Amino acid sequence: MLVSPVRVLIVEDHSLVAEAFTKLLEPEFQVVGTAGSARELLRTVRDRKPDVVLLDLYLPGMDGMETGGLLKQILPDIKIIVVTVNDSPKTALRALNSWASGYLLKRSLAAELLKAVREVARGGRYITPALGEELQETGPHVLRHKPERALTARQREVLKLLASGCTMKEAAAILHVTARTVAFHKYRIMRDFGVKTNTQLLQFAMKERVLSPN
Repeated sequence: MLVSPVRVLIVEDHSLVAEAFTKLLEPEFQVVGTAGSARELLRTVRDRKPDVVLLDLYLPGMDGMETGGLLKQILPDIKIIVVTVNDSPKTALRALNSWASGYLLKRSLAAELLKAVREVARGGRYITPALGEELQETGPHVLRHKPERALTARQREVLKLLASGCTMKEAAAILHVTARTVAFHKYRIMRDFGVKTNTQLLQFAMKERVLSPN
């Protein structure tokens, strides 16, 4: 039985860098195209059907952090590897805790890119050793796989109402519980699934398909 190669999309606004990545990745992986901006990526990603996206954090029109969040919202199963000059552990943590499966520096060895794509494509994570020790000191939890969790039926009800625009008091009235109970479920969801803000909570609701698409 033939196994199709991993499909990779490169998001990089410097054409020479994109070409270098392409030559490095082929023929082990199938490079399905490049995008020079966030707008081009979001416009074409569905048609290109990549398994893995290599994403620069500095893009014309929209920064990579926002782009990564939107991309995971559109295609929740896609794997994203940050490839950047930004060596800030805080930035790496923010991306890894939100939507990224890997984090590489552009100064990393070429072999790291191949290793990262292999690891991420099979469901793992890859963090460049150049940041590994600093990340362990800043937030070691990102270096471990998080256990799979599932929303309870009550959590799904609460999440759906809150994401639909209900206040906690309004959600409580609909569910015939107290506002304190709704608050308990909301903050339990946020804690268990690493959600930090109400915007991320809405994105999480969409990812979990709690909300029906418009």
